[in-house]
Amino acid sequence: MNAIREIDTLAAMPVVLTDGGRAAAGWKGTVKIGDCVTRSIAIATGIPYQQVYDAINVLARTERMTKRKRGQRSSARNGVFRDTYRRYLYSLGWRWTATMEIGSGCRVHLRADELPKGRLIVVCSNHLTCVIDHAIHDTYDPQREGTRCVYGYWEAP
Repeated sequence: MNAIREIDTLAAMPVVLTDGGRAAAGWKGTVKIGDCVTRSIAIATGIPYQQVYDAINVLARTERMTKRKRGQRSSARNGVFRDTYRRYLYSLGWRWTATMEIGSGCRVHLRADELPKGRLIVVCSNHLTCVIDHAIHDTYDPQREGTRCVYGYWEAP
């Protein structure tokens, strides 16, 4: 049991606590804000938070309404649907790498030894986080002690 704990500790990534420029853009609030997509993209790309915020909201206005969305559109502040942030990241030239398929189970976790180096936007369950050279840049530590499953990640061009 101790050997497994040591491996997990070695694979843990440092966490750089940052709001990605939210406060500098004039936005208030820190608890339970659904802006992880906006924040992660701003941190990973270096594009100012407000510029990413505005771009996502413009794309949200073009979303097709479906039953699944229950009459809601994406919001840079309260949550963004996958199709919307995909269109934005593809437009910036970022590349998607899937790490999980339907029925495959979790094969990649939010750990340094399971992710490549570089600028990544990592997609986890109900959360996006930015990982730069094996350091997480987020408002909290989303690792869950190395057990957080990664569905895939976006890589810088």
